[in-house]
Amino acid sequence: MVDVDLSQPPFTLLDDAGRERVRGGVDLAYFDTQEVILDAGQPGEFVFMIHKGEVAELDPTMPAAASRIGHYTAGDLFGAISILNGKSRYRFQAEQESLCYLLPKALFQRLCDDYPAFAEFFRQSLTHKARLLTERRAEGGVTMAGFMLARIGECMREPLVVDQATSIFDAVSTLNASHADSLLVCDGERFGMVTKTDLLNAVVIEGLDQQRPAIEVAHFELVTAGAEQYLFEALVRMTRHEVARVVVVEEGKPVGVVELTDVLSFFSSRSYVVSLQVEQADSLDELARASARTPELVRALMAQGVKLRFAMGLLAALNGRIMAKAWGFAIDEVHRDASCLIVMGSEGRGEQILKTDQDNALILADGHAWPECEAQMREVTETLIRLGYPPCPGNIMVSNPDWVGSVSEWRERIARWAARRDGDSLMKLAIMLDAHAVAGQTALLEQVRDELFERCRRDEILLSYFARTALRFSTPLTLFGSLKKPQHGIDIKKGGIFPIVHGVRTLALERGIRATSTLDRLDALAEDGRLEANFAEDLGEALALFTELRLRQQLERDGDSEDANRVVVQQLSSLERDLLREALHMVKDFKQRLSQRFHLEYS
Repeated sequence: MVDVDLSQPPFTLLDDAGRERVRGGVDLAYFDTQEVILDAGQPGEFVFMIHKGEVAELDPTMPAAASRIGHYTAGDLFGAISILNGKSRYRFQAEQESLCYLLPKALFQRLCDDYPAFAEFFRQSLTHKARLLTERRAEGGVTMAGFMLARIGECMREPLVVDQATSIFDAVSTLNASHADSLLVCDGERFGMVTKTDLLNAVVIEGLDQQRPAIEVAHFELVTAGAEQYLFEALVRMTRHEVARVVVVEEGKPVGVVELTDVLSFFSSRSYVVSLQVEQADSLDELARASARTPELVRALMAQGVKLRFAMGLLAALNGRIMAKAWGFAIDEVHRDASCLIVMGSEGRGEQILKTDQDNALILADGHAWPECEAQMREVTETLIRLGYPPCPGNIMVSNPDWVGSVSEWRERIARWAARRDGDSLMKLAIMLDAHAVAGQTALLEQVRDELFERCRRDEILLSYFARTALRFSTPLTLFGSLKKPQHGIDIKKGGIFPIVHGVRTLALERGIRATSTLDRLDALAEDGRLEANFAEDLGEALALFTELRLRQQLERDGDSEDANRVVVQQLSSLERDLLREALHMVKDFKQRLSQRFHLEYS
């Protein structure tokens, strides 16, 4: 019986008896350098599992320089799809002397019949395989389930609802009797939130009579969620909207309330501690201490297997709150409603998990006088550096007057960039497309974005120039064959992340989609019919995989650097390599679609 390592997927989807059948049924074969192991068009007779050596996957229909589309090393397997499809689409050729275990076709097919999960592995989309990887990485099932699977309905309390005639006195009595901190006032089809703090301020500060209707102090702009949504999402919404409770709504009516204290009692995690420290910070020193804990939070979330989309949402909300509080400390109130601080790039998209370069700008209301603005913006940049946000090498910061201006000035800049269509102008348009308001008057940003979409979305020539940038970097599938040494690697940002981010950004601009997050843009493009839902979902999973691989490099190197973008393929597990190959194929397919839509050359 052959001693073959079956500790990785898909063999973990077999039981002990199934793995024994594999060990008893495989043979070991030797292949010389440049020997063709399985040729294109040849019927699949074996699943090959590499014990030693390296094997290239080649497309014989392509020119020799571009024919290598995959690379397999020890622990990888290939040939299963050839069996399922009847014949091989590509050529598999030994790059060096190689030893492979051969799993016969008949045994493989019997295993597929006997173990549906095993068979499904080879037919699964990138999305499902990525979920399998996430499950394997989780350090504890209970911890991961607590974060990823807990629903709002498990944690919500029944809402206290009173009618519109209820007095302030009766509202306080109701809260005291129920040991609650908030209630809802019903006004026909509307519901307003009243908290103990609202009632206290109404009586003590505003001097309202205790017999006045409590509805007079109710807040009708509620932050809501559904009972089936993840509890993690409720925390993100609380952080983003600066509230301590979320109203659970079904069919337009409140069925529950989730308060921050409920979430705190349900989970015990550093993420909530950091959120609270940010909210409670009353000075720049306290805010800096809270901000310094975000890398610790990222490590905790990654260790607990939290889905990357949720982690990005929480970190984006936290970073937004940190910047908003810093803005409040630095800027006089008279200027806050006449200005809008925006973040751009990965910060604007909500995809900057660790703090890297600052990308920010300032929009002023037309006619607003702020003589000391330039000096104060230099202070804001220094403050953000102190909070852990490094300066932007390209000087895209509020300390640079080129990134400060009135609404009219911003509109003029956008018109000028759209007309020029040169590389620098297109880069600036891309940066502004990702802009997200973190402090001040949000409406100012929307006025600027209106101009951007109006100028650009129907300009076919500009869109073609804009899309071309997504094809700038080659997909590193063709580089796999040359990764002979551990110190070499592929640039995951250029080869994977950027083509997806910019390509999706281009399609979103074309379709007038206002979302800034790449994942939200993909959802919108699928809903719009511009992308098939399955393709959009797999493209999102590919982006999540690239981002996670890059994040791991950043954490290992304690920050962002050029090396942090390089992923060494030999250091990945078999499943990770498999996922990386599939994800890069998704990128290649996406770039081909972009080239066809915008009439660009791509090979």
